[in-house]
Amino acid sequence: MLLGKNRNTINRWYGIFRQVIYRHQTALKDKLLGRMEVDESYFGAKWRRGYHGKLKRGRGTLKQPVFGVFERDGRVYTEIVPDCKRLTLQAVILGKVSIESVIYSDGWRGYNGLVDVGYSKHFRVSHGDNEFARNGHCHINGIESFWSFTKRRLAKFNGVSVNFELHLKESEWRWKKQPGELASERWQLIRCY
Repeated sequence: MLLGKNRNTINRWYGIFRQVIYRHQTALKDKLLGRMEVDESYFGAKWRRGYHGKLKRGRGTLKQPVFGVFERDGRVYTEIVPDCKRLTLQAVILGKVSIESVIYSDGWRGYNGLVDVGYSKHFRVSHGDNEFARNGHCHINGIESFWSFTKRRLAKFNGVSVNFELHLKESEWRWKKQPGELASERWQLIRCY
């Protein structure tokens, strides 16, 4: 009760603010150009009540798949996807990443065929062979750092079961911004919308 307001009032204000951020982030229609890192991640509960066996992680679970594109020295773009199959990922990449871009990914087979659809510069890092960076520039550490940031942020809410896309776009908006930048940009967004 630092502000003397009810918890429900504060939650409503944050909900409105998240909707404004969501509209702002989805309105950014320009294609990303440059060196791009692409990766998929899975969001959901770590364990299920009443299940005592070993739980699987990542692909093949009931978690929500999310695909992300990180523009090095720039912004990040995320999209909730139904699955991480090749055609799904290629559709997002073709819609958001310029064909002249350099793409870095891991060895997931969902990234097969990017050269066939016009991306002549596609480099992979084989995490299965304990390879996480090659030649100093071939890595996907930026997008993986974003996933870590987002999961830590969402853990503060004990998971998000409602309006997950709003929280995801808020994390996208907050990524790599200092508190002063967030405050000034927040008021600009509120004035615009």
